[in-house]
Amino acid sequence: MKTEKKSLNVPVNKQGLKKKRSFSRKAIYTLLILLTLISIVPFYMMIINATRENQAILGGFSFLPGSALIENYRTMMDYVNIWNGFKNSLIVSVSVTVLSGYFSALTAFGFAVYEFKGKNLLFIFMLLMMMVPGQLGLIGFYELNNAIGTLDTYIPLIVPAIASPFVVFFLRQYLSTTLHPSLLEAARMDGAGELKIFHTVALPIMMPAVATMSIFTFIGSWNNYIVPLVVLFSPEKYTLPVLMGFLKGSQVATNLGSMYLGIAISVVPIMVAFLFFSKYIISSISAGSIKG
Repeated sequence: MKTEKKSLNVPVNKQGLKKKRSFSRKAIYTLLILLTLISIVPFYMMIINATRENQAILGGFSFLPGSALIENYRTMMDYVNIWNGFKNSLIVSVSVTVLSGYFSALTAFGFAVYEFKGKNLLFIFMLLMMMVPGQLGLIGFYELNNAIGTLDTYIPLIVPAIASPFVVFFLRQYLSTTLHPSLLEAARMDGAGELKIFHTVALPIMMPAVATMSIFTFIGSWNNYIVPLVVLFSPEKYTLPVLMGFLKGSQVATNLGSMYLGIAISVVPIMVAFLFFSKYIISSISAGSIKG
């Protein structure tokens, strides 16, 4: 009799577990949908308000778009050429992203593969530099560029950003867990040089991690405000964040529709970058968590 009772309880327990799992899954999906809506609503409000008149925006939020998009665009363009700032930001951000990704990968390859004197000390020093805010050296950075004559150019915005300690640290940790030494030995036995090994063996392995860091590098460079504000003087060379700051201080600030339109234009590249490269974040993290 006891064995019969036990056998009868087994299906009941399985049904209870299934109900608990179903409830947990529904709760997780509900929470994810709620978080998605919370994330989307501000962007939706921004786009909708870009099409509405100033008085309509002050009157309250509406889920329906307005008819003042062209008027808001003309008002904004009367004060700033936002597309010129868009072009300048794109030049700087793409240059920083490409150069930082390549040279950071090259540096990480050196730290992960080679043994040389002072390697650990140099790596620790690089980690310490991650903790120092860049704003602390802004005055010295300005004086240095003034001395070498690179003010009012894009050189101070591009060249220093190539040396990114955090990107080097991330790529080094990623490479040390995914690159097997036997691949390097096989490439050397085939007569490949060190640079060829980097370009044909290490770099393809690091591409998911490089793409992941490129997203954050691009966004950081695109949103950079303080450095362009300090080193650029010519309005035609201003990047988009500087132009947006200028827009807030002009008469356009009284036209909220034009302000929303300018902000919407400025966040488009960031959304596109996440749309096309966000899948690499998961792949690089999952690959880096497995010891190769």
